[in-house]
Amino acid sequence: MVKDTVARFVDDKVIPLMREAFEQHVFPEHLVGEVAGLGLLGTSIDGYDCAGLNSVSYGLICQELERGDSALRSFVSVQSSLVMFPIHAYGSEEQKQRWLPAMARGEAIGCFGLTEAHGGSDPSNMKTHAKRDGDDWILNGSKMWITNATIADAAVVWAMTDDGVKGFIVEKGMPGYETQEIENKFSLRASVTGALFFNDVRLPAANLLPGISGMKGPLSCLTQARYGITWGVIGAAQACLDEALKYTQDRILFNRPVSHTQAMQIRLADMSRRITTAQLLSLRLGRIKDKGQLRPTQVSLAKWNNCRAALDIARDARDILGGAGISAEYVPIRHMLNLESVITYEGTETVHQLVIGKELTGTNAF
Repeated sequence: MVKDTVARFVDDKVIPLMREAFEQHVFPEHLVGEVAGLGLLGTSIDGYDCAGLNSVSYGLICQELERGDSALRSFVSVQSSLVMFPIHAYGSEEQKQRWLPAMARGEAIGCFGLTEAHGGSDPSNMKTHAKRDGDDWILNGSKMWITNATIADAAVVWAMTDDGVKGFIVEKGMPGYETQEIENKFSLRASVTGALFFNDVRLPAANLLPGISGMKGPLSCLTQARYGITWGVIGAAQACLDEALKYTQDRILFNRPVSHTQAMQIRLADMSRRITTAQLLSLRLGRIKDKGQLRPTQVSLAKWNNCRAALDIARDARDILGGAGISAEYVPIRHMLNLESVITYEGTETVHQLVIGKELTGTNAF
């Protein structure tokens, strides 16, 4: 039921406008209210006006949203897994009551500040720092490549302190807090991406996430978001296969549809094999996640496998369409460009390969 409901929404409201949103480099912010109205924000949280759905349901939501475009799934991933999750898991009751219901209703938007311009795959090398000043904290530094940066009402920001890495809720309008949108992207063009700047931002003690200290905090958030990504990229791959199938059935070459050739059927069949394999991997992940048995290494394996499969499918679909494949009238080029970002963010392919390598050998080769 969850899958079918979101699929109808994507078919009716998302797909018709995503080509123009991508071309115009604009996030369709008016969809946030409809996404919230369907209960798609913070779905895995019980209470606080959230749906309390299981992990497989959340995964299917991500799959269908990314079938529309990675930008909308990225928005939901950040809001749900990178902002609402840490507030729910590590925040005070006052923080939960203030932010979670508003975020579930789409009345407040969040972003997640971990990545820095120089850091990339080494988030522990962060320069952003917070120092105590009486009961307050003074925050300085910057964050880069932040989804929802310029439209967020609150940012969950991770900073180095004398007691290790800690998370803070930085609110829009606080003196010294500024955001700047990143322009000229050729990927995720329908997503808001920006930078966060902190210049002596004074944070009350009530804005500290009290329930966590150290890199475990942000990394646990990334595990949540990566799980959703393993599902999301399947949706992008499905959209590309669907376009390639329709095109080859309609395209007549040498007096027959292209889909009637052995070479084309083999390529289409291989796409189906990869999509089905990815779905089964994510389905298994969701079921063990709901049992509390999920390990980050397992998510790394699925993120690596599914992103690579989806990107290869998008590229092959683009090739199958020939010259039409570079036109925005067809979806493969848009999904292909988006997936170039998805395979990079939340841990590059190489990082996830090394996570698996460490699991197999017991040696950290980072």
